[in-house]
Amino acid sequence: MIRVIARIVDLSRRHAVPLVAGIGLLAAFAALYFVRHVAIDTDTDKLISADLPWRKREAELSRNFPQNNDLLAVVIDGETPDQAGDAAAELTGLLRSRPEIFREVRQPDGGMFFRTHGLLFLPSDEVQTFADDMIGAQPLLGTLSADPSLRGVFETIDLLGQGVLRGDVAAEKLHPVFTALAVSTEAAVAGKAKPLSWQTLLTGRKASARELRRFVLAQPVLNYGDVEPARKVIDAIHEIARAKHWDGTRCIRMRVTGEAALGSDQLSTLSEGAGWTSALSLGLLGFWLVVAFRSLRTVLAILGTLVVGLIFCATFAVRVLGPLNPISLAFAPLFIGIAIDFGIQFSARFQAARDDSPGVSEALRATAGGVGRPLVIAGLATAVGFLAFVPTDYVGVSSLGLIAGVGMLIATLLNLTFLPALLSLVDAPGRKDAAGFAWAPPLDRWVISRRRQIIGATLVLVVASLAALPWLRFDFNPIHLQNARSESVATLLDLMADPQTTPYTIDVLVPTLEAADKLSSRLEALLEVSQVLSVASFVPEDQPPKLAILDDARALLAPTLSPAIVKPPPSVSEVVRVESRCASTIDAIGRKGDLPARRLAAALRAALERPADEQVKALEANLAAGLTRRMEDLRLALDVSAVSVTSLPPEITRDWIGRDGRYRLEVYPRGDARDNDVLRRFTTAVQRIAPDATGMPISIQESARTVSRAFAKAAFIALFAITVLLAAVLRRVRDMGLVLVPLVLAGLLTLATGVVLGMPLNFANIIALPLLLGIGVAFDIYFVVRWRAGESNPLQSSTARGILFSALTTGTAFSSLALSRSPGMSEMGKLLSVALAYTLLCTWFVLPALLGPAPGANRGTLSAP
Repeated sequence: MIRVIARIVDLSRRHAVPLVAGIGLLAAFAALYFVRHVAIDTDTDKLISADLPWRKREAELSRNFPQNNDLLAVVIDGETPDQAGDAAAELTGLLRSRPEIFREVRQPDGGMFFRTHGLLFLPSDEVQTFADDMIGAQPLLGTLSADPSLRGVFETIDLLGQGVLRGDVAAEKLHPVFTALAVSTEAAVAGKAKPLSWQTLLTGRKASARELRRFVLAQPVLNYGDVEPARKVIDAIHEIARAKHWDGTRCIRMRVTGEAALGSDQLSTLSEGAGWTSALSLGLLGFWLVVAFRSLRTVLAILGTLVVGLIFCATFAVRVLGPLNPISLAFAPLFIGIAIDFGIQFSARFQAARDDSPGVSEALRATAGGVGRPLVIAGLATAVGFLAFVPTDYVGVSSLGLIAGVGMLIATLLNLTFLPALLSLVDAPGRKDAAGFAWAPPLDRWVISRRRQIIGATLVLVVASLAALPWLRFDFNPIHLQNARSESVATLLDLMADPQTTPYTIDVLVPTLEAADKLSSRLEALLEVSQVLSVASFVPEDQPPKLAILDDARALLAPTLSPAIVKPPPSVSEVVRVESRCASTIDAIGRKGDLPARRLAAALRAALERPADEQVKALEANLAAGLTRRMEDLRLALDVSAVSVTSLPPEITRDWIGRDGRYRLEVYPRGDARDNDVLRRFTTAVQRIAPDATGMPISIQESARTVSRAFAKAAFIALFAITVLLAAVLRRVRDMGLVLVPLVLAGLLTLATGVVLGMPLNFANIIALPLLLGIGVAFDIYFVVRWRAGESNPLQSSTARGILFSALTTGTAFSSLALSRSPGMSEMGKLLSVALAYTLLCTWFVLPALLGPAPGANRGTLSAP
């Protein structure tokens, strides 16, 4: 191997000009091909194999209910139920008018069905109370129905006041009405939005928190070739919100969440500060290279080789795999972090040899003999470690493993051909101190003299790390990897706090309605379940008595709510005239000592002092907004008929009866779904009864199991393959162990530190493990091979110097990741930094202690470097 490597390096030197020109030209064509063909597939559903049983159940549910795929959930919060409902209805209409970006838009808690049958879902006593209140308010309803404008509002208030003055109505009974009107009028005078809730005013019932929130579900047209497929549609929704002042400035707040929105916000978070962190990382990388080599020519040769290798690696990825996924994109930092180590090792050895040699040819020959073999072994071992991920079910990492594995082979070849040619062409100089660190000899002696203590301490650390492993957790919740301050995540967490609005629900498909009813009863009996919804949930209970109550109310109120003539919209002067009369009437009540009436009269007088156009517009927004719809809602609510499963409208049944005729159950967790333990217990309990269930809680936990199994399988394959490779190359069991033991120790220490610091493994930082494998194998092989060649002082060698600066350059990149505003990327950077620190520690101290005194320069098949 040494002779072959030496010949390759020498041929590269002798034909440096055509080699560099040829590879450079090939790299230019490769870069052009990459730019023209690169594509990104951001569909996260493709990251895990579709052949897994739980993935097949997901696909089956998607085929039955395609309208639920890739949904954006728009959450609308209003200060009154009227505002929230009206805004949701208006937004639904506006989004439906944009079919080019929205396939489907619907209101799960609105629409005509709930407007006409909503009262049937209330208890019978509440239905009776509502009917009695409406009958008692018949005169007022008649006025508002005939004139649903600001003029009609003042006519109604004046009518109420006249009743008080005549003694027909007790003033105390109207205190809530006068107070609500006064608050909204005062706000209008102050130029603030404070719409009156006619729904609350007419029913006399305070709105619940859930009545103040409405939902609109939109299925966008997504192009997964875009980096942010949902950005266009999310921006369209936000544009509507700004135009309608639904941004919280006028009592309505609209937010967007959903899987596509979460992905878009995550990418936005990743881009925040990415420019300066990348610049800082590259700047520090260049700084360490300059410090290490003190030669711009050498640094440029290393970086040139790195860039060419990255281009070839990227072109291979695009040519073989096609569109890159969000995980396979990580091949670039992986390649840079490891491939630069090959360049540093070769160049460090070259600088040392160049200082002792009369020319470049002799220096390159010595470099090839000294570092060529360990570099090839390290490259092959690292490639094998990454290729071990190819046969796993985690498609994202499988693709990454293939790209990174081939990339390591490319990097190894380039550092034995392109880099020597560049060093020859630029006539890279040597350095007197390039052979190692002047301060290292005492450290070498200390390590050898303290071998037993270091090995003993290592054994203690191994035992302690193994003892900590049972507490190692895998955080399967992907929400914890995203910025909690982003709109989509904050909204999702808000929804998850309420068991009735959490999206973390489980779906079960059953063949018949009877089976659905039976399974619902069993699931609802579980302590971990708060409720179970099915198509039967939309059939109200105790319908006959409720229908009788509403029939009687309709007989009395129908003529009132459907007047023969509705007045045309009033002019400003008409409104002011009625407002002035109303103010006088309420003022008369206030002069009798009625404080709410006095407050309302004062507010109306203050409004009348403002310019007519201005105050009428403000009062219209606060007192009469949505009044026409409220009158229509009353008419529809009384025009109700019996409901059965067969009479439910298609917009309801299509969400609960699949295309294949099966019925869907939606199971909600009890407790805070943001808690992983709650989700785990919930999922386990439901699957015990319904093993074929699916849904987000199951998917994220199964994803975690798939990822964990993939990394465990890949780790086993990688260790086995590396062991076989080392056995074939080193041919000594002890030497194989010397390479692998520090690597395993670094891994154990990394995992144990994660336990101590409360840093669980997750979908992001688990990628540190294959990177640790790649870097650790390379570092250990360099030391072991040089030890076999007779290197007596490993820490003062050019190998140790190269390892240190390689760790510094790689660590710089990892530390920049830790500064990311994305929690997932930050966690990855932290764990990578910890792993690299332990790898360096084990390579610099534990491995030399295990190696002991060198066996002598003449031992083995290697010549002394």
